[in-house]
Amino acid sequence: MNFDVFPRETLGRLPTPLHEVRRLREALGGPSRCPSILFKRDDLTDLALGGNKVRKLEFLLGDARARGATALVTTGGPQSNHARMTAAAASLCGMKCALVLSGPGRRETVGNLLLDRVLQADTVLIDEALTGADAEAAEMAAAVAAMNDFKARGERPYMIPLGGSNSIGTLGYALATRELLDQVVEMNLEPSRLYHASGSRGTQAGLELGLRLFGAPWRVMGIAVSGGEDEKRMRAAALITEAAAMLGATVQVVAEELYTDQRYFGADYAIPTRAANEAIALVARTEGILLDPVYTGKAMAGLIDHVRAGEIDPEETVVFLHTGGVPGLFAMAEMALTPV
Repeated sequence: MNFDVFPRETLGRLPTPLHEVRRLREALGGPSRCPSILFKRDDLTDLALGGNKVRKLEFLLGDARARGATALVTTGGPQSNHARMTAAAASLCGMKCALVLSGPGRRETVGNLLLDRVLQADTVLIDEALTGADAEAAEMAAAVAAMNDFKARGERPYMIPLGGSNSIGTLGYALATRELLDQVVEMNLEPSRLYHASGSRGTQAGLELGLRLFGAPWRVMGIAVSGGEDEKRMRAAALITEAAAMLGATVQVVAEELYTDQRYFGADYAIPTRAANEAIALVARTEGILLDPVYTGKAMAGLIDHVRAGEIDPEETVVFLHTGGVPGLFAMAEMALTPV
């Protein structure tokens, strides 16, 4: 597959490291009970404290540049990692940026929201009393207003969807699959599962597309961080088909082929769970690696539970994709340290 035909901005430090977490394995029962676990460190992509969104944004910013854009607009939660990294990408590329933020999450100037403001992005916070369709309508109206405001100021704005999850953004993790496959081949390993936090499904779509394009040996194991599975699976399947068509590949996927475990997101998106908090503490204590309570903590809670329940053969090798999100830990300090 020739990804080089698509415009792309260099935003992150790639490839990211892949390494075994032996002390975590020992804490989970050792080789007799726990598979070998590798961490793919996409928290170390470097841009504004790193994270998985760099891979999507490299293609999205390439498309924006090709279209002559001078400003970016995107949406997310008040503590959105995607919003923070979009603001950083805009800074690196000499563009202006507006962030429309709604839904649950700390609204004080802490965590990601602090970084958004350090990066001098325009931030619009939607009334937190609005929910459901009302919140979505207010968010869309604010995003349109931000686009129009940039145009009135002589800028050429480019809209990036929630989470960078469209067919262009999907290319990021399709290509990352080749990077990971090269690494495990060099290490003479054949992982059977790839665990990741599954939210807006752009990462899932890229990973599933990459698996099919490059013949990766693993099963993509999404751990949901929010509800709405039926609609999100359909969205991921559509993104896979659209991105494959862009690459000139014939890949047909139906929603039922995609897997996301729904057991670990708790009460709702961005609300910590006891299991996620325990996972954060265990990984920090054994490996000195920080997870977050919104995404990677819940994904790790799922992996840990799969190990303890005997759902994974100890002879297997699994990869955990660390998608970043550590700034969210600072915004939820009390909840992340307190049993839920």
